[in-house]
Amino acid sequence: MRTRDINKEGIVKQKAIEMLVSQGVEGFGMNRLAKECGVSVATLYIYYSDKEDLIKKIGTEIGQNFFDEMLDGFSSEMSFVDGLRKQWENRSKFVIEHPLETTCFELLKHSTYGDAILAEITSEFRAEMTKFITKSIEKKELLPMTFEIFWSIAYGSLYSLLELHREGKSMSGKPFVFTDQIREEAFNLILKALIP
Repeated sequence: MRTRDINKEGIVKQKAIEMLVSQGVEGFGMNRLAKECGVSVATLYIYYSDKEDLIKKIGTEIGQNFFDEMLDGFSSEMSFVDGLRKQWENRSKFVIEHPLETTCFELLKHSTYGDAILAEITSEFRAEMTKFITKSIEKKELLPMTFEIFWSIAYGSLYSLLELHREGKSMSGKPFVFTDQIREEAFNLILKALIP
């Protein structure tokens, strides 16, 4: 049996992420991946049992990194304003530092693999965020509302601004960069819709 080569495995992951982003899940194939990596198809099967295994493992790894980053320096015991600010900082940092992985994760999250990937990685994050939101409502730091409304208000603007940053231009076509100043301006406006 052939042994795993960590460097080769890293190349395979990176190339797979690039191909998933550029070609989508339907256009992605093991033969093409092997060719892009300069390895035999048999080499891919040292690391992954099949295409589905590869996609799920890559999506799970990216997602785990994303959710770990969301919890970095965050606690459900924080005040609502401090906790939400930390979430904005962590989310924007990850998206800006890992644009290809972010795009790949979003693509996989909305594919037929999404439920399987999210089931593997979100339980700790969901539990921590549920405690945070529940405590914020109990402390009267957050208006009670349905989760979907909370999420769209709390993070919708952030992700729209990060998308403009990724594109490098605003809706009017002018150059756009997501800065700390922009983040704070948007964050302060969002607070007005969420806090009593």
